[in-house]
Amino acid sequence: MTAEPNAAAASADSPAPADFIRDVVASHVAEQRYPAGIVTRFPPEPNGYLHIGHAKSICLNFGIARENRGRCNLRFDDTNPAKEDLEYVRSITADVRWLVAGWAEENLGLKPAAARPAALPGPGGEADFYAAPAPSGTPDAEAFFASDYFEALYAFAERLILAGRAYVCDLSAAEIEAHRGTLDQPGRVSPFRDRPPAENLDLFRRMRAGEFPDGARTLRAKIDMAAPNIWLRDPLLYRIRHVAHHQSGTAWCVYPLYDYAHCLSDYLEGVTHSICTLEFEVHRPLYDWILEALALPLALPRALPRQYEFAKLNLAYTIVSKRRLLQLVQENAVAGWDDPRMPTLAGIRRRGVPAAALRTFVTGLGVTKFDSLTEIAVYENAVRDALNAAAARRLAVLRPVKVVLTNVAGDEVLECRATDNPQDKNPTTRPVALTREVFIESDDFAEVPPPKYFRLKPGGEVRLKYAGIIKLEEIVKDAAGALVELRCTLDRTTRQGEPNSDRKVKGTIHWVSATRCVTAEVRLYDRLFTVPEPAAEPDFLKVLNPRSLEVVTARLEASLATATPDARFQFERLGYFTADPKDSAPDRLVFNRTITLKDTWAK
Repeated sequence: MTAEPNAAAASADSPAPADFIRDVVASHVAEQRYPAGIVTRFPPEPNGYLHIGHAKSICLNFGIARENRGRCNLRFDDTNPAKEDLEYVRSITADVRWLVAGWAEENLGLKPAAARPAALPGPGGEADFYAAPAPSGTPDAEAFFASDYFEALYAFAERLILAGRAYVCDLSAAEIEAHRGTLDQPGRVSPFRDRPPAENLDLFRRMRAGEFPDGARTLRAKIDMAAPNIWLRDPLLYRIRHVAHHQSGTAWCVYPLYDYAHCLSDYLEGVTHSICTLEFEVHRPLYDWILEALALPLALPRALPRQYEFAKLNLAYTIVSKRRLLQLVQENAVAGWDDPRMPTLAGIRRRGVPAAALRTFVTGLGVTKFDSLTEIAVYENAVRDALNAAAARRLAVLRPVKVVLTNVAGDEVLECRATDNPQDKNPTTRPVALTREVFIESDDFAEVPPPKYFRLKPGGEVRLKYAGIIKLEEIVKDAAGALVELRCTLDRTTRQGEPNSDRKVKGTIHWVSATRCVTAEVRLYDRLFTVPEPAAEPDFLKVLNPRSLEVVTARLEASLATATPDARFQFERLGYFTADPKDSAPDRLVFNRTITLKDTWAK
């Protein structure tokens, strides 16, 4: 069995990619702009499982940190507890660790003491309003959480209020939206915009105390209701949510909005380069405004973080909207977030894709400012290339037809030597048993063959790979006309080491011994959608591929009885497979097809 190759060694031999963000970072390193080092972050919201689109951001952020001997923080943007859950925290942590393991794990932010802010002055100048939080006590306490900074973020908000840069607004959500204006028309000022700072501070503290119901009041930044950038029209900073938080419990009932919490979390962690996708480009002026309005840095002598944007990954035949992925799960269109047909990292991992293959794929796409659709064949070829080099070859028959070798005795066992991986520099071999009864693939027999059919047919010969040439002598059927078995003779002189071992026939097929094999459930996964852009369809559920999963009862060579989920196999002539990490057990083998040997969708 072949485990995933050493990704650290592989990546060490590969040159660092080049792109416009890396060029910016390189210039900053050359200028020694950040003496404490380069710090990036990957900040997912724990409201769903990570998907293949996130892999690009993970590899970019961890890659830049790795290339510059810096640090990348895994930080959960957990500011909306109504949609978040510890299940997602755990899954995201596992996904990130899997993707960077052996490659950039030394740069995974694990709350190092030097990275944690010590203390900041409060809004009135009092010292030590915020001390570094203790670990949260969850299994994932080594990660960073925006909720770690709730006290600091709240104090920053009070500072904005006292500076006249924020106010408590009593407008409802619908009224705020109606006041916002359009791209062509300025917004209207809230009637509560000119409340004095002291009144705003009192109301904000009462909001925190739980005095008001959800939606009754919000805290808004006081910027410009006529700004061309709609995100600067007095955006919300805090809203009331009487919801328990998966980290902080019921300690809070006011929660910060993403745009407010994100930039300040970056600052508190010493992030130097805040790298995100293009949809946040219009948010960048607000990111900068919040940091500058607070007159930062305060007690933390560091440069302010800066935001940089890149185009996200759009992959054909794939949906990466968390909302739609959740819909697939909730409507039982798939068997959970980690269904191997899903584009989630959990699903990709369960399907048997090596982390190194995914890293190679997303890194090879480059980093640009232009949105585009990536052909799924590019991804699939990256997976095939990685598995072709790493996967051990094994014999398996998915749809068995019995063949009886009439000139082999019932108790006779002929040992054959099969190659483990011809891609290895020094390939090894293993024994496989040839017995009187074997199974071949049903597709490898045709009673009435089409033209140029070079597999088994009446009176025809084929080579059983590694074993020798057989000739079909008789077709046996039952009373209803169903095929029972094929009776063949083995030309023993064509076996390995025999005089006619190099005799040529036009067809070579795979097989397994019928008496020395194991039975397994094999799940044949395919693309989940039938169209390249399912998200563009009026109802994306109507373009689900009805053949995205076929389950067969297969026969496998005996050595696969002890296969583990970390091993990758090529079932010869069939595709790449791995043991399912959830369902496979010694008494019930289950294998997942990672990918076919060739692109079966190619026109």
